[in-house]
Amino acid sequence: MTLESSIQPTAPEPRTAAPLPQPPLAGGAVPLLGHGWKLVRDPLGFLSRLRAHGDVVRLTLGPKTVYAVTTPELTGAVALSPDYKIGGPLWESLEGLLGKEGVATANGPTHRRQRRTIQPAFRLDAIPAYGPVMEEEAHALTTRWRPGETVDCTSESFRIAVRIAARCLLRGGFMDERAERLCLALATVFRGMYRRMVIPAGPLYRLPLPGNRAFDRALADLHLLVDEIIAERRASGETPDDLLTALLAAKDGNGEPIGEQEIHDQVVAILTPGSETVASTVMWLLQVLAAHPEQAEKVSAEVESVTGGRPVAFGDVRRLTHTNNVVVEAMRLRPAVWILTRRAVVDTELGGFRIPAGADIVYSPYAIQRDPESYERNLEFDPDRWLPERAKAVPRHAMSPFSTGNRKCPSDHFSMAQLTLITATVARTWRLEQVAGSNDTTRVGITLRPHRLLLRPVLR
Repeated sequence: MTLESSIQPTAPEPRTAAPLPQPPLAGGAVPLLGHGWKLVRDPLGFLSRLRAHGDVVRLTLGPKTVYAVTTPELTGAVALSPDYKIGGPLWESLEGLLGKEGVATANGPTHRRQRRTIQPAFRLDAIPAYGPVMEEEAHALTTRWRPGETVDCTSESFRIAVRIAARCLLRGGFMDERAERLCLALATVFRGMYRRMVIPAGPLYRLPLPGNRAFDRALADLHLLVDEIIAERRASGETPDDLLTALLAAKDGNGEPIGEQEIHDQVVAILTPGSETVASTVMWLLQVLAAHPEQAEKVSAEVESVTGGRPVAFGDVRRLTHTNNVVVEAMRLRPAVWILTRRAVVDTELGGFRIPAGADIVYSPYAIQRDPESYERNLEFDPDRWLPERAKAVPRHAMSPFSTGNRKCPSDHFSMAQLTLITATVARTWRLEQVAGSNDTTRVGITLRPHRLLLRPVLR
């Protein structure tokens, strides 16, 4: 045996994988506020421009670092991955309204149990039972209007959204006075929550300043309103087949009745975010009918061909394909929920970058749904892009108005049915024109809505 053969080869040293890089930092941060000032001054424009800087971009909001995701593929990955949970600036700001025990803000087993409780109310086969209420409210909306009188679309949109939610899901005789209280309180609360999300200066919001006092009063009135609804149901002894009855009878993971706080938080989640997002979308649909009269005419003609001149019914919704496409296109360009946040549960990788455990992720459905790389003529209002032969060209996750994965909104079919029915009923009866003093530019808060949409209805 030679010397060379007696020498055993040594195993190669294991190669250590190179650490993943950090995402690039977006420019324009200022001392103390970071990028928060840009999110306050021009949030939609700022988020829409981030894709030019990369698929994942670092931002600073006050003392916090957050990671902005800018592509449809990666937003879908965040929504579907168990490495991320509900959390971050948006949800922290919403906890003041929704509490920590509602389906919108809970995570893990609690969230799964809560979804099982509320899901039966939103099953596809359960929604036709709500049809008569949706029809009644849609027709009441249009018959309240008078030719030539100015319609305040903010109050009208909130009224119909709240009344449909209350009458269908809580079986409540929801009076207009309560709808008005909710409308006024929500406007103040969501405006304050948006400020708290983009500029997380916690102690400053506890100072007795006028804006802080108005926020606290509005939040207190919302919770008082919910307590009134629950107390009235209990006092009545009635058990209608609705979501509130299901909540009052629900059990926790140990088979015990769920606590009063969870019932309260669930009702808040039914009435507030749902009403806010539906009302905001109704406002944009009314704006579309006024700003795009050619589309209003097409909707009216479709309704006439389907109904033969009778009032629009819930059963007509499935056949109103162009009307449905108008609703979808309005939600694409003006999504009520324009920003979402998640929190990383573990150290993970996203788009080739390291995301540390506990980091906050932010992404914008508004920016994703207007992305020129996903949509031809991306800023053009074109309902026909949702025709089956054209919709195939839209990348996956480039259009998710109700989110996706286990956080997908359980009321998506419920919401689409009422939005289509409302649009069809309005377009069949009225032509809409903006009047002096109307301002249909986008007001940014937790949701997007027109600043002050004032319309004049003209009978067809």
